[in-house]
Formats: sequence, structure tokens, C-alpha cells
Amino acid sequence: MHDDPKHGAHWHEPAGNRKAGFGEFQKQPTPYDLFMEEEGIPVFRDLGISDVKNLPLKPWARTGGRGTYIQLYGTETKWGCHLVEVPAAGALNPEKHMYEEIYIVVEGRGSTEVWLDGEEDKKHEFEWQEGSMFSIPLNAMHRIVNATNSPALLLGGTTAPVVINALQNFDAVFKNSFVFHDRFSSDENFYKYREEIEPDPVRGLAMRRTNFIPDAVHCDLPLDNRRSPGYRRVEPFMTNNSFYFWFGQHENGRYSKAHAHTSAAILICLQGEGYTYTWPEKYGVNPWKDGHADKVRRLDYGKFGMVTAAPGGAQWYHQHFSVSKEPFRLMAWFGPHNPGRDPGAPGQKHTDYTAIDVNEGGTAIPYWMEDPYIRKEYEAHLQRNGVDLRMKPEWYEKPEDTTTKKSTVV
Repeated sequence: MHDDPKHGAHWHEPAGNRKAGFGEFQKQPTPYDLFMEEEGIPVFRDLGISDVKNLPLKPWARTGGRGTYIQLYGTETKWGCHLVEVPAAGALNPEKHMYEEIYIVVEGRGSTEVWLDGEEDKKHEFEWQEGSMFSIPLNAMHRIVNATNSPALLLGGTTAPVVINALQNFDAVFKNSFVFHDRFSSDENFYKYREEIEPDPVRGLAMRRTNFIPDAVHCDLPLDNRRSPGYRRVEPFMTNNSFYFWFGQHENGRYSKAHAHTSAAILICLQGEGYTYTWPEKYGVNPWKDGHADKVRRLDYGKFGMVTAAPGGAQWYHQHFSVSKEPFRLMAWFGPHNPGRDPGAPGQKHTDYTAIDVNEGGTAIPYWMEDPYIRKEYEAHLQRNGVDLRMKPEWYEKPEDTTTKKSTVV
């Protein structure tokens, strides 16, 4: 390859047995990366943050507020996240877009208006407060209004990267006239909270169909037991979204089993305090014991802190520890990457592998197999915090009927 002053770089076939190309290169920005830069607000990239309220905000002309984008490691190209501040006694600009959007209120109190383009007489309006969650139907007009004399802060999750990277045309995203009647209803109960529980169609776990949650911090969670004894969990299904998320809660004085899957999941703390460890699966179930402690990453966080579960792609172990006197409630956002979209042909058998122990073919590390460092450190941390340890000694004993199966994870 050489530079041609008239036509630019000129390509030659490789000589002999050499391979074509540079061999090493820098990752190029995606259309969504360029879009974030053009918005003129900061883009935060890291393993996580202890509290999103500590992120710097800059004026955001498109929305009429202030904001920052958040792209934690592992979410690149998969789904988008942002923090937006609504001016005191003000409102964000009305808008619509061809991507899904969900919000949780970090601070403040206000209301949201939602309607279809050209059908303003069928507008929905509902009020929210700190801890409330709601979903904006695809391509529906909406406006977020602050009801107080202090700024309100909302954390948003979107499928914008998938759409913008595919269409590469902002008018198609923000000025599209198509109306999704299957995502929106003029029924007066459209934004009424629904408590009913049903099994989700993929794994049979607890699911709640509701487009609005008045208090995600304290809403009821059914017993699940998949991550730790007493663990509670529910996955809301909002406005027919593909954006997948759930709430889970560990009892105080307990922690989850480590489990592995690929990147996409981000954990957001809604209540309590804790920390998360994450490390590549290739370093095994005992990274400290086997001399790989330097490959383990940790983040401590409290309410509205967030951390990525698998920051480097491939399979990563991650483990969450409750260290406060109150329950540790987490929310996980995956974007359009729910377990039903794992690789494989339609109808192919899959397993709930993150809830199945590694010796039985899954990716969860049972307490009796985990690195001894984890338990020792956790007990010391609880003692410093004055929190009672509620991990039973028998959970660390290898069962007599233990079986070993080959992993089926793809």
C-alpha cells in the first residue's frame, strides 16, 4: 500500500505468504458514537460509577435540559444510556424517535405527557416521583415536565445504538411519520400500575405487564431463589418493548453466587449498598487462589450507582454483595438482549445456565466451590458495617450427591 496524491491510498496484494491488511488497527466510531459526540454533552465510559448524581452535566440543546451520555464497558453497539436534568419548574422539549426509551427517576417530582403525532386529544399524562419508572412507546410524542422549583434528574435507557447504527439517517430516526398503534393505546388505564404476576414466555420467571411503576424501590418482588437464598425478582414488560430489564433483591447479610454470561447487562442499585466483582471466565472459579487477583475488577456503590456485569465481552463472571443493614435491591438493564435472543436456531433447547451450577453444566459457582477469599473478605466487611452475617455454614459444604456435567453454554 502506498499513498497516491491523486486517488489516495493504493492497495496491493500481499507478497509471498504475507497476509493482507494492517494486522492491528483502532476501533472506528459507530454512527451512534458520532451522534453522541455531535450532541455536545459528555460521554462517560468506565466500569461503572458509585452514584450517577456525581456525573457532570452540560447543556443539551436537543432536549432543552442538561445531560450526559453513559456508555459502560460492554454496552457499546448494544443499547444506550443517558442522564438528563429537567430544569426547575420547567420541561424538556417535546420529541419522538424511532427507538425505545425507558426512564427511572433519580431525583425530583413531575409528570410526563405521551401522545401519538396528530392525536394530541388522546394524550396521556401521569405523575412521577423519585424511584418511579415509565416507558415511552416507540415513536410516540412525549414531554417531561418538572413540578418543583429544583431540577429533576432522570436516568434513561434506549435502543438508540441499534437503530442509529442501522439506519444512519437522523431524519429517519427523529422525523419518521410512522405510527405504532400496537405500542400505544388511548385506554385511560394505559399508564396505570399493574401488580399482577405471570410467567415470562421464555424462562417462566415472574413477569409484570405494566407501563408505569410508581415506586421501583419498594414495589413487591416475588420469591426467586436463583441467585441466593431468599433472593426476590420480577421483570416488567413495558409498551411491547424489546428492551429487557428486571429488579432483583438480595437479603441483607447475604450475597449472590458468581455467574457468567456475555456483555450487555448493567446493574443499577435502587436500595442499600454493596459491591460487585467481575472477571473473565477464562481465569476460573478461584481467581485469587490461582494467582489471577489482578484480573478481577471491583466497584463499590450505593443508591443509583451502576456497574457493568461483563465489561470485556465474551464470558465474564460477576458477583454481587449486600453490605448494608437494609436489603440490596438491584435493577439490571440489558437493552434488546434478553435470554430469548441467545444464539441458536428457533426451537433449539436452551437452559437457564446462569442459575445452574458449573458442576451441573451451567455458569453459576456454588458457594462450596468459590474462592475462599470471597467469604473471608465479605465477613470482614459486614463486621465493619455492623451487619449480621446470614450466610449459613452448610452452604459452603460440598453436597454428598454432587454430580458433574459438561457445560452446554454456547
